[in-house]
Amino acid sequence: MAKFEIKERDCLSRIGRLETPHGVIETPALLPVINPNKMLIEPDEMRKLFGVNAIITNSYIIYRSDKLRRKAFSEGIHSLLKFDGVIMTDSGTFQSHVYGSVDVDYLEIFKFQRDIGSDIGTILDLFTEPDDNRTTAKRKVIETVKRAKKSVVVKDKMLAACTVQGGVYEDLRARCAEEMGKIDCDIHPVGGVVPLMENQRYDELVRCIVSSKMHLPLSRPVHLFGAGHPIVFPLAVALGVDMMDSSSYAKYARDERFIFPWGTKKLQDMEEIPCNCPVCSRVDAKELKEMNKEERERNIALHNLYICFSEMKRIKLSIKEGGLWELVEEKASINPLIMDALRFLERENIKEWLERFEPVSRKFAFFYINRHSMHRPIVYRYQKRLLSVYKPSGEIIIREEVEKPYGRIYREEWERSKTDIVIKSPFGPVPLPLDEMYPIAQSVFPKMIDKESEELAERILNKLLEKNEVKPVEKPERGKRNLDIDRVRLTVDMQFGKGVSDILLDGEISIKKSRSTGKIRNVFVDGRHILSMRAQDGMFTLKIAGARILHEFYAPPRYRVIVENDVSRFIREGRNVFAKFVIDCDPNLRPYDECIVVNEKDELLAVGRCLLNREEMLSFNHGIAVKVREGLNQS
Repeated sequence: MAKFEIKERDCLSRIGRLETPHGVIETPALLPVINPNKMLIEPDEMRKLFGVNAIITNSYIIYRSDKLRRKAFSEGIHSLLKFDGVIMTDSGTFQSHVYGSVDVDYLEIFKFQRDIGSDIGTILDLFTEPDDNRTTAKRKVIETVKRAKKSVVVKDKMLAACTVQGGVYEDLRARCAEEMGKIDCDIHPVGGVVPLMENQRYDELVRCIVSSKMHLPLSRPVHLFGAGHPIVFPLAVALGVDMMDSSSYAKYARDERFIFPWGTKKLQDMEEIPCNCPVCSRVDAKELKEMNKEERERNIALHNLYICFSEMKRIKLSIKEGGLWELVEEKASINPLIMDALRFLERENIKEWLERFEPVSRKFAFFYINRHSMHRPIVYRYQKRLLSVYKPSGEIIIREEVEKPYGRIYREEWERSKTDIVIKSPFGPVPLPLDEMYPIAQSVFPKMIDKESEELAERILNKLLEKNEVKPVEKPERGKRNLDIDRVRLTVDMQFGKGVSDILLDGEISIKKSRSTGKIRNVFVDGRHILSMRAQDGMFTLKIAGARILHEFYAPPRYRVIVENDVSRFIREGRNVFAKFVIDCDPNLRPYDECIVVNEKDELLAVGRCLLNREEMLSFNHGIAVKVREGLNQS
């Protein structure tokens, strides 16, 4: 099994490390397609210009050419392509789509990839066409799975890519993915989707990716065949695609088409080229038109590569900053067909699935882009938890949104009344004590949002009122209370679960605030340091004293990451928890949630922040599962 681990994440995207015989691929990765018969730009030049360390080529083309086949056999594919980086090979499946069939045995072409030294070899699967009927698609899935089972037996040290087929039938995709997950392979391409991308059938593309990804082992990278235009890159990566290949840089260049982040344009239609890449900085549209065809094609191909790799860099930066959904929605605002595709992600079951992998907060603010912004998993989580956790202390009064945090304006009113203040926000209702919690305070909206999102927020407010059988009042009832204490209690319940504040904060509560900002920093109960509030997201980090309370009161596996007894000593000393040592985990933990680490005897070892959810911890054998903040022996 290939060694793959997650380093950073956002949505379902993963900045990860995949080890291969010829080096490490950092995901998400774009593999340029190299035609061994016509290398418009040689792989070594791509490495120098764009930092490319992984490419993909077609083993069937090499196999069909006596000259190329002999050289590949005698010298190896890396020598043939003059590239010492990672080489992935396709098997001829796409040629079967184009020409109807290929005249090679599936085992023979897979062994050929192994024998010429391919780092990642692909099975010869059956391309399921979008217009295949269910019977045909099902037959192709069954045959593809059969071929995969027999192929992986002979893979040796080569990583095996076993493709998920199934056409546009979500249940067949799911079935194929489940069967492929049982096979000893390393990577799972999503196949049969090039016609969908060529015709901008993005809604069906999303369904194909999601129905495949949902049923594949999380520890294996997912590859998207023929990703094409970079406008789909962010969406594919957000849905869990780790690798993709594209020949569009060369294919479009042959037709004198320029790739831009927002679309494509033909050279003949441009008087100015809206780009400042090294190619476009050196020559203008007029000079390109006057070049000979070969030179013009090469320059356009170079431009196209600059754009594609620039977009990949932007995607990686968005992952690191927690802004990938914003980038996806930006592309959807450019292309309405992508906006239509995002509607599929608004299904309740899809939202529930996405939420399981959604980090609890991000480094930067939540930016509203368009109507889909209010269907992001983080919004779904907030609304769902609020309806589950929040119970008004009595009457409520609805107030309009003001400058954030809302407590600057409404603190005095809250502390002089018994009536709960609930703010009408784009996220839905916001009880005043939650005004500093992510994403409420850390969000940016225009003065007016779309009507659909307004109606969604109104529906959540109505659900809250109906659930608690309360009607808003016009005038608050006088009383006395402390907003800081209420903020601590409600934030604890939103973060850790309903009623947890009664357990964790049972005693005399004292709060230490920041001198510079006046915000809560540390929470003590009967003199013990239980919690610290993070300034960037208004959520709590759990201290050892708090971990002891949760550990004592709640039975396994709640809040727990359970590790093998043998590593207990290291975890107590503050070492991080690696996924391979995890036995079980609370299924309600989400990426970057606070957690307690225990061994098989349920002995408390440490407190930390989990980087993976339960499904991932149990799937991965490499990488960190929990970043330990404090071991028991360090306290």
